[in-house]
Amino acid sequence: MTTKMKKPKTEKSGPNPIAEEAIKAARASSALQSFGNSERRGKKDKKQLVRVAGGQTWEDMSLADWPEDDFRIFCGDLGNDVNDELLTRTFNKYPSFQRAKVIRDKRTSKSKGYGFVSFKDPQDFIRAMKEMDGRYVGSRPIKLRKSTWKNRSIDVVRKKEKEKQALLSLFNQS
Repeated sequence: MTTKMKKPKTEKSGPNPIAEEAIKAARASSALQSFGNSERRGKKDKKQLVRVAGGQTWEDMSLADWPEDDFRIFCGDLGNDVNDELLTRTFNKYPSFQRAKVIRDKRTSKSKGYGFVSFKDPQDFIRAMKEMDGRYVGSRPIKLRKSTWKNRSIDVVRKKEKEKQALLSLFNQS
């Protein structure tokens, strides 16, 4: 008579709860991309998310998913094998990690080769920039830069234009 012995269950020390939520969100986001994001249609917008770049102005509703007061990294040179979940798993070792997103073509759902990672704490942002720049994520080394997403807000652009005009008028009066 043989009896099978069950292995005792051991508690795993996995990623922090915030990272687990980010992974779930990344999976859900990837699934929604192929169907279009109908979830957001029913929500009321708290703030208008109008953007300006390259002489064009548009409304960017994807920014509603991101925290406003975060420290965001632009991740360039991502391979086609990198998805939201892999980017999340790469950066979730930092305690204040919030979210990771690979940008995809809306029509084909293929990666555009870049993404963003968000942190709550500026020290984690700085550490990640130093430690992860040039590291392999998937099949390629990534290039990290500070994201300039705040500079493209229409409010910031208008403020900079006013400051520029004020400086020009002061300069012209001299």
